[in-house]
Amino acid sequence: MKILHFADLHLGVETYGRVDPTTGLSTRLLDFLRALDKLVDYALENRVDLVLFCGDAYKSREPGQTQQREFAKRIARLAANGIPVFLLVGNHDLHNAFNRATAVDIFDTLAVHNVYVSNHPEICCIPTASGTIQIASLPWLRRGALLSKDETKNLTFEEINSKAQDLLTGVIESHAEKLDPKLPSILAAHVWVTGASLGSERQMTIGQEPVLLPGNIANPAFDYVALGHIHKHQVVNPSRLKAPPVVYSGSLERVDFSEEKDDKGFFIVEISHGGQPEQRRVSFDFHPLAGRRFLSISVDIRPDDPDPTGTALHIIGPHNDKIRDAIVRVDIKLPEALDGRLAINEIRNALKDAHYLAVTTHVEREARTGRLGKWTAGDITPLEALKAHLENKKVPSGHAGVLLEYGEKLINEQPAKSS
Repeated sequence: MKILHFADLHLGVETYGRVDPTTGLSTRLLDFLRALDKLVDYALENRVDLVLFCGDAYKSREPGQTQQREFAKRIARLAANGIPVFLLVGNHDLHNAFNRATAVDIFDTLAVHNVYVSNHPEICCIPTASGTIQIASLPWLRRGALLSKDETKNLTFEEINSKAQDLLTGVIESHAEKLDPKLPSILAAHVWVTGASLGSERQMTIGQEPVLLPGNIANPAFDYVALGHIHKHQVVNPSRLKAPPVVYSGSLERVDFSEEKDDKGFFIVEISHGGQPEQRRVSFDFHPLAGRRFLSISVDIRPDDPDPTGTALHIIGPHNDKIRDAIVRVDIKLPEALDGRLAINEIRNALKDAHYLAVTTHVEREARTGRLGKWTAGDITPLEALKAHLENKKVPSGHAGVLLEYGEKLINEQPAKSS
């Protein structure tokens, strides 16, 4: 049985894009759709038995109609060609308001043949060309759906997270007990597993959401654990025998520069036939997709550089073969004295073949002591500043004493109230 596992499509990301003149759509939307097309083509050409999507179809919880149409086209193409598609609900697919439809519920509402949507924990038995497979689902769950107000009324945020983790672990154990051991089974989950390396989710910090341990999710009743939510593809397995592979497929396209060096793609999972879990063999291989490249170039100009523009162009030169159609950022650091000698237009012209270009300069300002000697205005009181000024001017001590006396009176004098 051959399964295609992918996740975190995030249609609607338009950062670093522009309007495509032919379609009128963002070029970044087209990048993500192009990646999905390659996945669909692979599934059809290689006759996979099931396409398993582990959450976050869109960037927004309320995607635009065009985004929904384009996603539905690709899903319909798979389903119409006899390949079942399982869609798990991720956090970006859930509306903020309780009881609102998810972004993928429309497939379930219309009862689209060969498309299965899971917006709550369940076990789905899906018939495929190579037999029936069990998908135990763990979609993204709101805390409100898990915990009643009475249970959380006096708990801290950390205690609520701990309770949510216990409940999620209980859901997994309950799924495992209900499986038919004679059928292959996969746990499909949209969760954060501790130990996973983050991609563009670096803004996430511990405490914002429940984090499951690999040992709690890698129940031996499953043949494979398919994960979504983290954008970097990776295997997060516990260090124990007889544990199924625990795999994040990662996202299909790079979202930002934090994913510049990440390979993007999907996994192909093969489960051999066998009567019991211990008799079945599982293999999984990552299939990379050639998406839009991100490229960062750093330029550091020295204070004695006679030609800062030439230095910048010399550093950019070796990257010429990677610049065309890439999303490029150039960070230039230079001393203040050379700021006016840097020809930004020449640098931009050298990078004109980039799909998107951002050039930023960081000017290193020279420290100035000014009239206050070693002090700055924020370091001392007004009276101390006056004293330092008089010392710098070499005012005779007798005159300086009088000026300081009158200065102190002026500084301490309360402003007269207006009538």
